[in-house]
Amino acid sequence: MITKSILLASLVPALLLGGCMGTENRGLESIHQPVVSRSDYALDLGVSGGALAPGEQQRLAGWMNAMRLGYGDRVAIDDPAGEGPAAHGDVAAVVASYGLLLSDDAPVTPASVTPGSIRVVVSRMRAQVPHCPDWSRNATNEFESNTSSNFGCAINSNLAAMIANPADLVRGKEGAETTDTAASYKAIDTYRKKAPTGAGSLAAATPGGK
Repeated sequence: MITKSILLASLVPALLLGGCMGTENRGLESIHQPVVSRSDYALDLGVSGGALAPGEQQRLAGWMNAMRLGYGDRVAIDDPAGEGPAAHGDVAAVVASYGLLLSDDAPVTPASVTPGSIRVVVSRMRAQVPHCPDWSRNATNEFESNTSSNFGCAINSNLAAMIANPADLVRGKEGAETTDTAASYKAIDTYRKKAPTGAGSLAAATPGGK
């Protein structure tokens, strides 16, 4: 009987310690923060006479359509040998149809560009919060002043999902160099010109509610 009591007494601290295991977060800022990753996609296009070879512009448009190119994507041309000076304009025309501009800097790709061709590289960033949701810590046995292990998962996961350009989470968004006073005054002017809701005459009440 004494042996069983000693065994039970030794297990109680272990059970309490096990209830406190999990993700620790001792501050007011969540440790679950968005992580931005980048993926590069490349397509080699044939060049003829400095311009894109026949049919290559259509192939590029089909590839970009399959990629669902859009805001936040970065498109660059890797042409180390200067094979297609006129081809840059052909690629820019396709990219412009998606509302984007060519980037000046092309990322480094693993394979070299084949002679007689240029490489179009699409860089796409993605933001996500790893290890969420996180219910690894038992909040009912909290003796170390930790917040919930899942604290910050919801708001930061929503932020990562809604941000149009994940790169803004890394570098931030620079403001415009110039200010358009007409644009800033437009909302104020609309508010001032709006007729008050009580400007019209009120309908007279008739006996009997008719």
